[in-house]
Amino acid sequence: MSQTPCFLSEKSAQAEWHITQQWGPLAIRHARHVCRNDASADAWSYPNEHTLGLFLSPRPFKFVHRQEGLIHTGLYSKGDLLITPADTRLTTQANGDVHIVQMRLQDAFLRQVAEEALGQNGDRIELISAFQARDPQIEAIATMLLAELQGGSLGSNLYVDSLANVLAVHLLRHHVTNRPELPTYEGGLPQRQLLKVLDYIDAHLGNEITLADLAVLVDISQFHFGRLFKQSLGRSPYQYLMLQRVERAKTLLKRTNQPIVEIALECGFNSHSQFGRKFRQMTGMTPKVYRAG
Repeated sequence: MSQTPCFLSEKSAQAEWHITQQWGPLAIRHARHVCRNDASADAWSYPNEHTLGLFLSPRPFKFVHRQEGLIHTGLYSKGDLLITPADTRLTTQANGDVHIVQMRLQDAFLRQVAEEALGQNGDRIELISAFQARDPQIEAIATMLLAELQGGSLGSNLYVDSLANVLAVHLLRHHVTNRPELPTYEGGLPQRQLLKVLDYIDAHLGNEITLADLAVLVDISQFHFGRLFKQSLGRSPYQYLMLQRVERAKTLLKRTNQPIVEIALECGFNSHSQFGRKFRQMTGMTPKVYRAG
């Protein structure tokens, strides 16, 4: 019985990719499928997005790809990375059990981060192609995004914003032609600015808060805001936000008779299940057990 060729391509995306999500400038796709091929490869490109494919297959499989005349053939396995710059034609052909998470980062966002966070001319930024590379930080970011996707916590914009900024800065520091030096800022946020941010978070706990919302309050880039905030409080903005939401929920659980699902929504959680997971993770018990205690 003959096997039908299977290509990792935009053309076959609907048939092959089984999870996809867009978060602002960052998109993620997750796929697992068996490919068999002896035929010619297919081609695709993203004109305005850089593509990072992290392979998760525990067993190596044969993978052939071409980028603008560059050809690479190898046995890809867990942890191997393929980077394709925006507007680059890529042809791919696989043979084996393919398990991959693909991240796409908007080129405009990368150039914006270069200018705002690193003081570089965004027009001079050029991402470098990578074939079967290894990058533990990109692997860690992809793993965290995949966990966010699979956990159904799709309302955590502050968390994903932070990861998108960290990913962009990492690419700028390690995967572009002219690698800029990262400016250092010590001492955290000034007290007046920190209190302004904390007051904003407290007043908007029930709403979706983005990293941009907080950074604009103190007029600095999102990336540097995240670093300075953590220097000030020892927690990332997302960790602090989750702590405050859980603390607000604990107060409501003890002092009111509101249904737990209403408390979850009032405190900014996007579902009862997300609230239950975070509450148990941070307190060691479920909301119901905490209320009864």
